[in-house]
Amino acid sequence: MFLLRTAGTLDRFASRCGRLLAWFTLAMVLIQSLIVALRYGFDGGSLAMQDAVTYLHGAAFMLGLAYALQANAHVRVDVFYRTLSARGKAWVDASGCLIFLLPLCAFIGYGSWQFAASSWAVTESSNSADGLGGVYLLKSLIPLAAATLMLQGLSQLARALHTLMQVESDRGEAGASATGTAAEPATDPRPESRTLVREVAGEASA
Repeated sequence: MFLLRTAGTLDRFASRCGRLLAWFTLAMVLIQSLIVALRYGFDGGSLAMQDAVTYLHGAAFMLGLAYALQANAHVRVDVFYRTLSARGKAWVDASGCLIFLLPLCAFIGYGSWQFAASSWAVTESSNSADGLGGVYLLKSLIPLAAATLMLQGLSQLARALHTLMQVESDRGEAGASATGTAAEPATDPRPESRTLVREVAGEASA
């Protein structure tokens, strides 16, 4: 089905991004450990390495939002949600995406677009001479995070809509099946009636 295929494609995209960001996290830990070793072991340091940790942390956090949503790792208050039926959960998920998640992503993306564009216009770099350049790339993570989170929100919405359609379809089939079962005795002749018909037909042929 189209909704499930779309949701599956978006889920795979979020999952691959999550696996890539896992390597970012590992690199961040290694670089931070090296910074500590240089500072306390050799009385040295590197502003570029510190900026690299900031960049990696920003990327892992901002771009990991979509993966966290796909993996259902966001904090949620499910006191009532967990007791709902599949139809009720689908309604909550669809309403949450349409009312809260997608408008929020649009607001963040629209609000941060000019912020990132201004940084790109001057190819903003670090204020420190020894710092890491490409600050405009770091600021671009904000609208990019909003875009990826919106895509994953559309995936969640597609799955919720599919669940609602499936539930309604099952209800319709169950209702049709019940109606057919109730109507069957009325249309099916009784055994004694069929016997009488065969006797009349035999006498007529004789």
